[in-house]
Amino acid sequence: MQTEVAVATAASPTSQGSGRIFGIIFALVLLVGAVYAGVHLIEDLSIVRTHSSGPFILLGIALLIALGFEFVNGFHDTANAVATVIYTNSLPANLAVIWSGVFNFLGVLFSTGAVAFTIVSLLPVELILQVGSGAGFAMVFALLIAAIIWNLGTWYFGLPNSSSHTLIGSIIGVGLANQFTSLKTGTSGVDWNQAIGVLKGLIFSPIAGFILAGLLMFLLKGLVKIPALYKAPEGKKPPPWPIRGLLVLTCTGVSFAHGSNDGQKGMGLIMLILIGTVPTAYALNNAVSGGEVKSFHQVSVEAQQVLASLDHGVQVNGDPRTIVTTAIQQRKLLPDTIPAMSALIAEIDSQIGNRQSLRNVPQEQMGNVRNDIYLADAAIPYVLASPGVTSEQHDVLTTWHAQGVKATQFIPLWVKVAVALALGLGTMVGWKRIVTTVGEKIGKEHLTYAQGASAELVAMGLIMAADAYHLPVSTTHVLTSGVAGTMAANGSGLQWATVRNLLMAWVLTLPASILLAGTLFIILKHVF
Repeated sequence: MQTEVAVATAASPTSQGSGRIFGIIFALVLLVGAVYAGVHLIEDLSIVRTHSSGPFILLGIALLIALGFEFVNGFHDTANAVATVIYTNSLPANLAVIWSGVFNFLGVLFSTGAVAFTIVSLLPVELILQVGSGAGFAMVFALLIAAIIWNLGTWYFGLPNSSSHTLIGSIIGVGLANQFTSLKTGTSGVDWNQAIGVLKGLIFSPIAGFILAGLLMFLLKGLVKIPALYKAPEGKKPPPWPIRGLLVLTCTGVSFAHGSNDGQKGMGLIMLILIGTVPTAYALNNAVSGGEVKSFHQVSVEAQQVLASLDHGVQVNGDPRTIVTTAIQQRKLLPDTIPAMSALIAEIDSQIGNRQSLRNVPQEQMGNVRNDIYLADAAIPYVLASPGVTSEQHDVLTTWHAQGVKATQFIPLWVKVAVALALGLGTMVGWKRIVTTVGEKIGKEHLTYAQGASAELVAMGLIMAADAYHLPVSTTHVLTSGVAGTMAANGSGLQWATVRNLLMAWVLTLPASILLAGTLFIILKHVF
């Protein structure tokens, strides 16, 4: 059954006129945002002292590719947020995608950035520490290009695909390829414990979406006796205003939640790019003030005392950075890890402890200081898990870890603006294919108002819960499975050909992105 609601809505003369108006408004907003981001980027780069144009050229290319990933992400995930309001005639298509874009923007703007760095932490430690090297650039370009290729391919065939799933597969592919090319054990380049934790969220969320949306549909039918709620739209007639308000509200919530979760993936990669190409501007959080630096110094002294009480008299024999890096790669404490951490924290404190702010750290030292903080932060959880650590010692090390995170894990406002605009523009350009699949091809009958509201309420709740736990989830998987759950609960029936294609894309995404990214990494490693 093909209602072609979205196509008809977009093709009518009235809609075309409003589309031009909204297109002009959106273009103006995009221009203002682009100028804003560009001005702040230039301002940040003004402190960089180099006579070579190479880093700036690589920076520009890498930023364009990273924003291209978010643009394509808009084809998929953001399009899902507007499918229900378009197919229930709650909002015209052009207004719906702009409305969704605005709340995606706000979601990105108010996000914490924690999900961004959860994604980044899946990468091999040696590549993160050397992100400005040839291998580092090969890593960034390989995983972004692989994710874009797979996302574009699935979008072309109208298959709602998970950008989160694709990106994580690409990261695993780069990690495996890095270890194979380094003649080490293949799996040692991927933190499988953390990767499995992330993948559990991606696998569990669509199952939860199907079950919860189906249950909510059952509850609505049993408790809410409003016949109009369970009817399909009649022609182009919008639903009664309370139902219309509910559908617009759920679309708004999913859009905001999507921006706060999915938008962070691009932000984390952009920060890797910025740190690798221009560390003097982005290695450390210049917003950390003098008072906070003083507190960092005090807790660094306390952390050294705690580590000294735990090292059992073992002396450091070698470079502390190498010793701590080895422990992180092997994911366990080695006999000399704790004294090496103490020496590393002492070195960090000597570099920044007497500064008025992190902005005053000499530019040539910023990249090294950031790497040292990253190493110590990454190793602290292994110390906390060791026997004999008291609650007071745990608190000291946890406080140092939190202050180290604040110094190194930050996202400038212009990065959030750029990512939000890329998501919004991608939605405007590529929404129809995915919206048509969600609205017409999952169930055998047209989407009803109750089904649309149930699927989106569940999607909004699951995405916000994942955001709170710093886990990436797929808006696409959660929402499409929610729609399928409501169809099953309503007895509408499912179009199994579409369901089979969705499952096939879901199953193939991980191995395909691993293979693509790993192959690209090996090729690009010989280019840079």
